[in-house]
Amino acid sequence: MAAEREVKLVGFSLSPFTIRAKIALGLKGVEYEYFEETFGNKSELLLKSNPVYKKIPVLIHNGKPICESMIIVQYIDDVCSGVGPSIVPSDPFDAAMVRFWSHYVDDKWFPSYLEVVKGETREAKIDAAREAIARLEPLEEAFEKQSKGKHFFGGETIGFLDIALGSCLVWIKAAEKITGLEFFDKFPNLSAWAECFWADDVVKAVTPEVDAIVDFANILRAALNSPPPPTTN
Repeated sequence: MAAEREVKLVGFSLSPFTIRAKIALGLKGVEYEYFEETFGNKSELLLKSNPVYKKIPVLIHNGKPICESMIIVQYIDDVCSGVGPSIVPSDPFDAAMVRFWSHYVDDKWFPSYLEVVKGETREAKIDAAREAIARLEPLEEAFEKQSKGKHFFGGETIGFLDIALGSCLVWIKAAEKITGLEFFDKFPNLSAWAECFWADDVVKAVTPEVDAIVDFANILRAALNSPPPPTTN
């Protein structure tokens, strides 16, 4: 990435969405300055860089902010197209498919996972976990088509969909610890994929400890379940 000294990332280290950006930057060997946000307290840099959604992560390249995690991943791949493995497939159909399934992860799977975090009782968390596990089944089937017999959705190397789902692996491991359920027990493809993804040096370098996620999940649960502030006319 040109002018690497001008690459900045605003994020929260426990967020799977920040992890996505860090993995993409790591795969491309990009050096960057990192700014850690405090949960529940948005910095001026974040508000200035993402005034529309006011969310992390934000990649700032040469003073220009790029928002939304998978858009950031795409941007990094585009700018660093001649460096390291391609993250997005060159074939238009394959590229469309990984975008489709990445959207599924964010639109269908992750909301069901959040219900595990929001559950006030262990029973509620287990019920939510079972639903989140059920929503992994289409991804188990998608792996057979996308991987083409290789280790990753992206083939021989970590790709777009790998990053989308793999960024959530540490959160899945936290949910397994909380509920006692194995998320990939019935999904041999995803189970083998997760082991390969988890073992990658770039991934290991940016992945927080499972216990840190377990602890943070309690803080997040309180925030998600708290009543919204009163509105004023």
